[in-house]
Amino acid sequence: MISAHIDAMVKGWFVGNFSPTLFPTESCEVAVKKYAAGTKEDKHYHKIATEITVVVTGRIRMMGKEWGEGDIIVLSPGEATDFEAITDSINVVVKLPGATNDKFLCSEQAAGQGA
Repeated sequence: MISAHIDAMVKGWFVGNFSPTLFPTESCEVAVKKYAAGTKEDKHYHKIATEITVVVTGRIRMMGKEWGEGDIIVLSPGEATDFEAITDSINVVVKLPGATNDKFLCSEQAAGQGA
């Protein structure tokens, strides 16, 4: 048996090809992400991975739309989104496959073109 506390993981990521991890694999990445209200992430996309976000608690904004408890958002490779926690929120995020260094920030020009 292996065990740990989520607070010992980097930004909530606990499955994937990084350290620390509880289950090293290149097949996927899994995290439990906790956000304080007002937390924002810049617009980004993945070239390889599909990213699945499950809103466990709270309200968030992605893809210009507001999402709440129980909503599941699937972003295919190349689909760009920014992120904002409207309220304190907890999300589960899964990336398939696990793809190290596959997060790309959108430049202003690329963001306008739907990168």
